[in-house]
Amino acid sequence: MSEVVVVRDEPRPNGWWGMLLLLATEGALFGTLVATYFYLRFQAQGWPPGAIEAPALPKPLAYTGILVFTSVPMSVAVRAARAGRRGLLSASLLASLGLGALYLWLQSDLLRTSAGQFTPRTDAYGSIYYTLQVAHAAHVFVGLLLVGWLLAKVWRRVTEYRLVGIAAVALYWHFVNVLAVVVVLTILSPSL
Repeated sequence: MSEVVVVRDEPRPNGWWGMLLLLATEGALFGTLVATYFYLRFQAQGWPPGAIEAPALPKPLAYTGILVFTSVPMSVAVRAARAGRRGLLSASLLASLGLGALYLWLQSDLLRTSAGQFTPRTDAYGSIYYTLQVAHAAHVFVGLLLVGWLLAKVWRRVTEYRLVGIAAVALYWHFVNVLAVVVVLTILSPSL
């Protein structure tokens, strides 16, 4: 005869719900920015306007691919934390931190290159382009700070409380990666 196991569904911790609410507000912010981009685009005679060249595809797509890949080690980190594998947890967080920092450095180089052609003060395109890019870069930077903070905390030990933090930061990180795809597709839309 088979044994019936009753599994009690436990509610999500408050930290997870708090992060979800934060991400909802951030989603609304980026939804507004993307809507503004397309509103300006469809009101303009040409997009990008004037002598500004449409963005090239390879670099932004490759850079975004690097950032999106960091969701893999973040997912591994959550699983490793739940399994009590602190070494794998630390290595996964370090991988996400390193690749995220690489993305931020490459993205800043891309913005410096764009600044040679146009600035936020050039026109509406420049303004929304830099607003989207810098707002997303700020979110990546905050994510890097959170991952670095987690790394410092789990270096000593992993507790139930820190498991909630790891899950919440991973949720934030995945959200930032989804935003990266939305932002890059929006910015590259004139070239697609």
